[in-house]
Amino acid sequence: MALTLTVDGDRWRSHLRGVADANPGLVPVVKGNGYGFTPGRLARKSEWLGVDTIAVGTYEELPGVASRFGGSLLVLTPWRPFVADLPPELAGRVIHTVGRVEDVDALLTRQPGARLVLELLTSMKRHGFTARGLWDAAEHLRRHRSARLEGVALHLPLAQGSHLGEVRRLMNDAVGAGLQHLGQPGPDGQPGRGGLDTVWVSHLTAGEQAALRTSYADFTIRPRMGTDLWLGDRAALTVTATVLDVHEVERGDSFGYRGRTVPKAGHLLVVSGGTAHGIGLEAPTGDSSIKARAATLARGGLDAVGFVRSPFSIDDKQRLFAEPPHMQASMLFLPSGARVPTVGDEIDVRVRYTATTFDRIVLS
Repeated sequence: MALTLTVDGDRWRSHLRGVADANPGLVPVVKGNGYGFTPGRLARKSEWLGVDTIAVGTYEELPGVASRFGGSLLVLTPWRPFVADLPPELAGRVIHTVGRVEDVDALLTRQPGARLVLELLTSMKRHGFTARGLWDAAEHLRRHRSARLEGVALHLPLAQGSHLGEVRRLMNDAVGAGLQHLGQPGPDGQPGRGGLDTVWVSHLTAGEQAALRTSYADFTIRPRMGTDLWLGDRAALTVTATVLDVHEVERGDSFGYRGRTVPKAGHLLVVSGGTAHGIGLEAPTGDSSIKARAATLARGGLDAVGFVRSPFSIDDKQRLFAEPPHMQASMLFLPSGARVPTVGDEIDVRVRYTATTFDRIVLS
C-alpha cells in the first residue's frame, strides 16, 4: 500500500562508481529530499564512495547528514548573519559559502577560524561576488589571518554550450584579486590548502573539467554533482504505486470529494500516492520549445473538460486523474475496454525525483 522506489542496486552502484572515477575530486550533493533517496541514505553512500566532502543545500540540513558522513560539509546556500552558530563538533567540518563583502567580516568575527569559499557571480545571476567585490573581499580576508579560504565556487547555468569561456574569465578575476596569496596554515600548523588553489564548480561536463585541469594545472577542480550522480542512470530506478481499490462505474455516476460525474462507463481506481508524496505538484520546466508549448496547450484543453493526465501508467499508457489527487492517494479513470488491475497490483508511476517523497525505498 505504498508509493515505492525500487533500485537495481548493482546497476546503481556501478553507475555511482563510474561517475566518481570519471570526475576526480567529486563532491556529491545531498540537498533537499536527497533526490528521492533521502539525504541520510545519500550521505552514507557518499561515505561508501570514499569522497572527503559532500554538499548540502542549507544549514538546516546539516544535522541529518553529519552523523552519517565523517568528512567535510559544504553548505551551498551563502552564509548570512541570521544563520545560527554551529555546534562546536560541526564548526570545523563545515565549509561556508560567502557571496557578499559584509558577510566576510561578519562570519569571521563570529568564527575567526571559519572555513569558507567565495562564490563568484556567474551568468546565473543568483549569488556571488563581482570582480570588484572580489577585490574588496580579499582586503577583508587579509585582516582575518586565521580564516581558512578554501577556494572559489562557481554555480553555472544548465544552458547548452560550453562554459569554459565564462569559467576562465571568472578565474582570471579571482587571480587578479590576489586570492591565491591568502592561504593559511591548517589548525595543526601544517601548510593548508587555502587561497585560490581550489575551484568548486557545478554543471561542468567531464570534458570541460579536463580542459580546465590542462589549462590550470596548479588548481584543483572540485565538481559538485547531484542529478547526474544519483539519477544519471534512470533505468536502474523504478517507481510503482499500489492499487488500493477498484470500482465499476456507469456514465453519470457521482464520485469523489466534489461530486463529479463519470463521463462514460469504465472503472475508478484508487491508487497509493498523492500530494503528500509530491504527486500532482508541478514546477515550471523552463522549456520554451514548440513541443513544450503544444503539450501545455493540450493539458489546458484536457483541464477544460475535466480530464487531467496523471503520472500513473497502466499497460504503458498514462491514465487520467478522475479528480485532483488526494493527500495520500489518487483516483484514476479507466475507460471501458482497458485492462483493469486488481487490488494489490503495482502500476508504474513517472515522478520528478527531486519533488517526490516515497513511502518505501527498496535497494537490492
